[in-house]
Amino acid sequence: MPAADAKISVIIPHLDDLDRLKSCVAALEQQSLPRERFEIIVADNGSKMDLGKLQSEVPMARIVRVAEPGAGPARNGGVAVSRHRILAFTDSDCVPDRCWLEAGLCALEQADLVGGTVTVSVPDPSHPTAAEAFEVVFAFDNRRYVEEKAFSVTANLFTTRGVFDAVGGFRTRVSEDLDWCWRARAMGYRIAYAEHARVSHPARRSWAELRRKWRRLTSEAAAFEQEAGSTPIQRILRPITVAFSPLVHAPRIIATDRLSVAAKLGALTVLFRLRLLRAWWLTLDMLIPEERRA
Repeated sequence: MPAADAKISVIIPHLDDLDRLKSCVAALEQQSLPRERFEIIVADNGSKMDLGKLQSEVPMARIVRVAEPGAGPARNGGVAVSRHRILAFTDSDCVPDRCWLEAGLCALEQADLVGGTVTVSVPDPSHPTAAEAFEVVFAFDNRRYVEEKAFSVTANLFTTRGVFDAVGGFRTRVSEDLDWCWRARAMGYRIAYAEHARVSHPARRSWAELRRKWRRLTSEAAAFEQEAGSTPIQRILRPITVAFSPLVHAPRIIATDRLSVAAKLGALTVLFRLRLLRAWWLTLDMLIPEERRA
């Protein structure tokens, strides 16, 4: 349990996303928690911008360059130079709510790792693109992740240094947030959801952005399942299940009051198209050796 006056190290991985990084850091500067109670560490993962120039753009943060590619290694590098015993993780494209750190710290009094709310932001909510409409319904359902699947996305995750050191760092080539939280849970650490620890994350705007996101996530999920010892029949059934999953999830789009009829049609199109594509990717990743692929 953290002390009421505990200090926090905020870890932010970054790669060539300066404008949104500046928005993230600016929001952190407005936190309800006194500024002397937290530090901001930006773990840069090889941006084209010179490190000194990047530091001048966000002078209120401490910049560290992490050579190993990947958001997980970047977070690990940020933790390695951090000074405080509470760790708060978010992403450079997130905008934390003013009470984010205070609410996360409070929730850690009842758990060992905490996941907060992640809302999805759209530039024009009245006229979202099809990709944005899909993300409004399905992206970052962190309450369900925490309460039903026992993990939190790393866009909004709190823990203590003691827990992090015991569990070890984030790994690459697997779903890093799921993998890390499940390793923590296997060691007996408790996870809780903190509704009032909120960050906002922008929706993917285009099919190309959504496709890149889900190709990465699908490959990581396949690697994670294979590492966990999935059986041949499970590897066969997994793509089939994903291919038919839109029939289960389409009602969520139809029932939402956040989208117009036109936006719902766009989201439904993306749902069926994306799940069929993911089923094919899973077939490649889980059933066909790479050397046999055309």
